[in-house]
Amino acid sequence: MNSRDWTRPSRHGTRHPRQHRPPTRPRRNRVLGLISVLALLVGPALIAVGAGAPAGAAGARTVVSLTFDDGNADATVAAQTLQANGLRGTFFVPSGYIDQPGYMSQADLHGIAAAGNEIGGHSVTHPDLSTMSRDEATRQLCNDRVNLTNWGFQVTSLAYPFASATAETESIAQQCGYNSARGLGDVETRFGCAGCDLAESIPPANPYYTKAPDQVDNTWTLADLQNVVTNAENNGGGWVQLTFHHVCANNCDPGGLSISPTLLDQFAAWLAARSSNNTVVQTVREVVGGAVAPAAPGPVPPAPAPGANGAPNPGLETVDATTGLPQCWMAGGYGVNTPTFATVPEAHAGSIAERLTMAGYVDGDAKLLPKLDLGECSPGATPGHTYALKAWYKSTAPTQFAVYYRTAIGTWAYWTSSPWFAAAPEYTAAEWTTPPVPAGATGISFGLNLFGNGQLHTDDYELHDTAATQPSSGSWTVGTTTPTAPTTTPGPVTAAAGHAKQKAAPGKHAPGKPAPGTDRSSRRGPAEPPVHYVPGPDELRPGQTFLPDAGNLGE
Repeated sequence: MNSRDWTRPSRHGTRHPRQHRPPTRPRRNRVLGLISVLALLVGPALIAVGAGAPAGAAGARTVVSLTFDDGNADATVAAQTLQANGLRGTFFVPSGYIDQPGYMSQADLHGIAAAGNEIGGHSVTHPDLSTMSRDEATRQLCNDRVNLTNWGFQVTSLAYPFASATAETESIAQQCGYNSARGLGDVETRFGCAGCDLAESIPPANPYYTKAPDQVDNTWTLADLQNVVTNAENNGGGWVQLTFHHVCANNCDPGGLSISPTLLDQFAAWLAARSSNNTVVQTVREVVGGAVAPAAPGPVPPAPAPGANGAPNPGLETVDATTGLPQCWMAGGYGVNTPTFATVPEAHAGSIAERLTMAGYVDGDAKLLPKLDLGECSPGATPGHTYALKAWYKSTAPTQFAVYYRTAIGTWAYWTSSPWFAAAPEYTAAEWTTPPVPAGATGISFGLNLFGNGQLHTDDYELHDTAATQPSSGSWTVGTTTPTAPTTTPGPVTAAAGHAKQKAAPGKHAPGKPAPGTDRSSRRGPAEPPVHYVPGPDELRPGQTFLPDAGNLGE
């Protein structure tokens, strides 16, 4: 494994193969055959009426929706281009990314909405919804809509992250108050889905998985964009949703999900003049219609009950077959270093422990910690309460607890770090009680880290609300600091005053797509990175939020 600079996360720019849903050409051919028979029966008079008419039915209307995903900062360029050409679009944003580096601010969103554009939902943190429980997927979709509604937007339209959805996900979208939800890759273009429909119907047959062409990337030309529209115009009209991500010069996105401002402007100018062809541009809300439903959050994840251990899968005994890590746990880190995680049988109790080996250390840290999600794995927390943390460890280097909390929006913030615990050749209990949980916090995550070269085994984690209970045996103590200075450079317990370094704006990973002929339910997001970006006090001040998976977007 190569040394990795977590302050500048790698950008995976490999383009994914364009795939599609099962072809529907046979159905269309049957329809054309029936039309041919009718034409023979009615006779030449009917044919004469249509002479010289376009291929599409006379008066058939084509509606184009220009949609922009992910809330990238350069979406403001798209909004300016639309306004200059008298057009409006729909901007699908993950609310957890707003006001973060590389993404739009709330002020940007309000400016875009004031120009007549629509703000739509795209989940809180852009995960693959098909891989999580119903409660967690509901929090992702419903809480995103609540966030956007609380910011003053009327939210009726959704775009699924990675176009990944199941029948259950569609029902959740409806439950959360959305009137429609967009997929991708189900309308024919030269890039894929041969034999599919050339446009979505109005109204759509399934408003909770509306058909759209594959996302626009930097291989699309002006002719490609125009052809998607004219193909619909010449075949009975319908609804064409075009999906853009970055709007920037010089192919700024390593994953290729970009269009240049010049090309977007050329297409917008061409599109604005299509009214003579009975083609109009509308937002998704204008096409679908419907009332604005009240916004309601998803299930609230509970804080640890009195006497209960709030750590998920605390003995690490259940292993996730996909990641190879203990279920509900993730590998996190930042800085320049090479961490290696392994599930091993050298357990304190039971049969499994986690081993972290650090090499090539320059700065930062690495740690195992409960997943930074909306509550499926991360324990809930009560503001003002303190939490007793405990884990059994053995190590060749000092370690300490790194602690994070979830905000009311659903993002995660660095909170604090414990004092150091000395290297220990045999399993030793590390115990520490946190300060009071900050106001507005809804969850907590923690893990023992390595901030230097060495090896660390951990097992049997505990998290208890000190206001509710004491442990069944022993007593909670403040962590014991290392009695002698370590030979490594430690991670500081608290951040330096005013220190607010952030990582560079991330790129987008290309999502996985189904093989030709497979159903859309096979669509999945990209595989999780081996180590998530989870920074500490070298980069963030206490309470500063970050994006652990910001490089994991696309669609």
